[in-house]
Amino acid sequence: MNDCIFCKISKGEIPADIVYEDEKVIAFNDLQAQAPTHVLVIPKKHIASLNDIEEDDLELISYIFDRIPKLASKLGIKKSGYRVVNNCGSDGGQSVNHIHFHLLGGRSLQWPPG
Repeated sequence: MNDCIFCKISKGEIPADIVYEDEKVIAFNDLQAQAPTHVLVIPKKHIASLNDIEEDDLELISYIFDRIPKLASKLGIKKSGYRVVNNCGSDGGQSVNHIHFHLLGGRSLQWPPG
C-alpha cells in the first residue's frame, strides 16, 4: 500500500488533474484517456480490487456510485450517457491494485469494449 500510486494521489503526494474530491473519494482525469471524458473515481481508502471489498466497505462503494452520476452531470455527460468500468485482476485489465472506476463519456461508446 505504501507504494500505491493511487494512494499517493489521494494524499496529494503525486499531482493529478483532480475533477472532484471529498473526504472519501477523489476523481481525476485518466492520463491515458480512451474517450473525451475519462475520469478515474477512487476511494481514498486502499482497497486492492473488487475481490477485496469487505462488508465494512459496502457503504463506501455505495457512496462512490452515488457520486458518479453527480460527477457525470458536472462533466456534462449525464444526459448523453456514459459508461462506468471496473477492471478486476490482471486478466480483467486491472493495472493499478487500488479499486477504481473508469467514468467514460463524451462520444458514442461501442460494445463489446474489447
